[in-house]
Amino acid sequence: MIMLEKVKEAAEYLINNGIGEAKVGIVLGTGLEKLVEHISITKSISYKEIPHFPESRMDLHSGQLIFGTLAGKKVLAMKGRYHFYEGHNLQEVTFPVRVLKLLGVETLLLSNACGSVNPDYEAASLMIIDDHINMLPGNPLIGVNYPEFGPRFIDMSQPYDAELISKIEAIAKKEKIKVHKGVYVAWMGPSLETRAEYRFIKTMGADVVGMSTVPEVIVARHMGMKVAAISVITDLCDPDRLKPLDIDEVLNNAAIAEKKMTKLFLGLVEEL
Repeated sequence: MIMLEKVKEAAEYLINNGIGEAKVGIVLGTGLEKLVEHISITKSISYKEIPHFPESRMDLHSGQLIFGTLAGKKVLAMKGRYHFYEGHNLQEVTFPVRVLKLLGVETLLLSNACGSVNPDYEAASLMIIDDHINMLPGNPLIGVNYPEFGPRFIDMSQPYDAELISKIEAIAKKEKIKVHKGVYVAWMGPSLETRAEYRFIKTMGADVVGMSTVPEVIVARHMGMKVAAISVITDLCDPDRLKPLDIDEVLNNAAIAEKKMTKLFLGLVEEL
């Protein structure tokens, strides 16, 4: 079965099982799922029940597609995402984004946990992604292009919508939330980076590094969605003072920053 047919079949299944149309889609990253508590849920379906959704292999992600109302708007929220390092190819990683588009999503909001190579950033702070660098081994658009999804070649001069970024910055100012704005690089993982790799990442012009988001953004732009993304900085990656990863510290920082990120997303959805 070709990709186009699989996406249509998944969307049809969801519609037939109580998942309605929504113009806003949200992808929640590792440790960043509390936003769901603010959604008035109409229907929730496990990924494993949806035709052609890949098998979830990430213990920290619950794997549910949630349809409901957030800040007065109908939304579709992915509670958990897929990663390349789980063994999925990039078409599988981004499959749900294509399904969201067929369910009516016009604006996609993404979150992720990341490490910072920018010495001016703090742990448990937020960064609005203004641009990205794809260091994953491939691109989700490689292969057959279906005109129903989008053009063969897509412009990526502004993958993150400037108007959405301005709205987030205004909300942050109003809520007195400090936010950075910078460049995210997608790294393959699952091993964390070496000191030399962090130096390389910093030299290439990135501010933070993570293992997700970029493939989803590429596919969202391919399908004509507006995109905004916020990174939660869970650890500092100074190659000259690098400490072994403390997963408890990472999750604690994510929990602190998540409260601020939730306020920004709530405010943004309300304005859409």
